[in-house]
Amino acid sequence: MKKTLSLVLAATILASALAGCGGKSGGDHDTVPSNAPAVESSSVAQPHAPVTINFPTATATGALYAVGAAITNLWDSKIDYVSASSQASNGGIDNLNQISEGESQVSIAISSNCYQCLNGTDSFEGHAYEDLKVIAGLYFNPNQVVATEKSGINALADVKGKHFAVAAAGSSVEGECSNHFTAAGLNYPDDINCEYIAFGDAADMLQNGTIDGAWIMSGAPAGAVSQAMSSGCKLLDISDDIIAALQEDYPWYAPFTIPAGTYPNQDKDVQTSAIKMVMFCRGDLDEEAVYDLTKTLWENIDELGEAQANLKGLTAEEAVKDIADLPLHPGAEKYYKEIGAL
Repeated sequence: MKKTLSLVLAATILASALAGCGGKSGGDHDTVPSNAPAVESSSVAQPHAPVTINFPTATATGALYAVGAAITNLWDSKIDYVSASSQASNGGIDNLNQISEGESQVSIAISSNCYQCLNGTDSFEGHAYEDLKVIAGLYFNPNQVVATEKSGINALADVKGKHFAVAAAGSSVEGECSNHFTAAGLNYPDDINCEYIAFGDAADMLQNGTIDGAWIMSGAPAGAVSQAMSSGCKLLDISDDIIAALQEDYPWYAPFTIPAGTYPNQDKDVQTSAIKMVMFCRGDLDEEAVYDLTKTLWENIDELGEAQANLKGLTAEEAVKDIADLPLHPGAEKYYKEIGAL
């Protein structure tokens, strides 16, 4: 009798254990009835492998640094498999070099520098990165030419012989000086007493009158320009003929208006040239990840615009325009086609 009870008890325990196995998926060891319909393994969504995004920006005091931080914070919080962070850098050319060398995955630069990197021209001669891909065109980055009132500078040609800050040697901003002053008929840099300094230092020197003018390329309003304008400086117009001359050789330039009141003591609109900022990535970043990065960016653009003025009012439809015919990443292209932007 005891033996019979023991056998019944053992059978009950075994049945309970087997029943417990079916309560929650346990992976490869789940029990499946032999007559159950076959299930295709591809029908079960597989988690994406972790993706790390290093995103170089520019100096920690610049607008681009804050823009990069806002975007990476969004991706890091909204996409569960993405770990994204922004870092300070020396700006666009440095960003492109980091991407091409595999040190970073996503960044921002002006479309002109991206075009040069893709094709191995100018600063990138001999080391093109042919797998550069675009995620989105963002906002226009205007050239802002500031001069002191006492300098006598009223147009680009007037900078001849003047003490003028052209940004860091070899930087994308110095390239803007070279292009524009050449289009204005000057022999750059020989016709100018060039000062190779950063925006913040240029603003200080404009304020104390130790230079005649400075070239600042940044989203408007820019802190360095505000500082200079508060000290009695003025913004120069860049004429239609200079912009037209630039466009003959460089497909990325567009006219841009800095509205009156953008800066202290600015009582009229100022026309200048601008280049669109482009968010780009390595071509070997996988398609699903870039699709999710792109989709998340545009589905949260209003929130980003509240945090960063340079991102305010951007649309996905405009993101594929004025990008100097740079190639979109397949993941980004998939998203833009999905929403009808392409």
